[in-house]
Amino acid sequence: MESKNSVLKRIIRYFIRGLVLVAPLYATGLIIWTGVQYLDNIISIDIPISNNQYVYLPGLGIVLIILVIILLGFFFSTIVPQSFVKFAESIMRRIPLVSLIYYSIKDLILAFVGDKKKFNQPVLVTMYKETQIKKIGFITQTDLSHLNIADHVAVYMPLSYSLSGELFIVPSEHVVVLNASSTDVMKMLVSGGVSVKVPREETAEED
Repeated sequence: MESKNSVLKRIIRYFIRGLVLVAPLYATGLIIWTGVQYLDNIISIDIPISNNQYVYLPGLGIVLIILVIILLGFFFSTIVPQSFVKFAESIMRRIPLVSLIYYSIKDLILAFVGDKKKFNQPVLVTMYKETQIKKIGFITQTDLSHLNIADHVAVYMPLSYSLSGELFIVPSEHVVVLNASSTDVMKMLVSGGVSVKVPREETAEED
């Protein structure tokens, strides 16, 4: 009886290990493939091989989109005067709805890939002094003088298992900068605290 239980436990253990290996790979591949198909549909390219026969090459649309973006970046960086770009943006700034959408998306992209990146300073915020409940977030603004707010900072707190989050304006004294990688902190927040970087010593012990 004990031998049967040990075999069953071993089978269950192998199944769990296989599931841990296969499920993330499948989910990652599915998400990437869905993204590839979505971007390819923006610029659908079919290569003719014979009469009324075409071949679809996955990723060709993405390559074309990337090349177009690079060419546009080169064009507006070297050929088009920056004064014209600033003039065009000043016009867009005056259009209410367009301004809101355009600059929100532009600032979001610059927060990840621009020279002044955001989401790179993880902090620990004391939400309630009485219970000492704390939340982890990222400082996005340290100067809020344009809102007539002093001694406060803007902290963005992502929601777990979601691409959304909340923005809090908190006193600077309630914020403690974390000595941790912003990438690791973001993974921890998005995964609801499940994904935590494990020290090599602990990993070696488990093995």
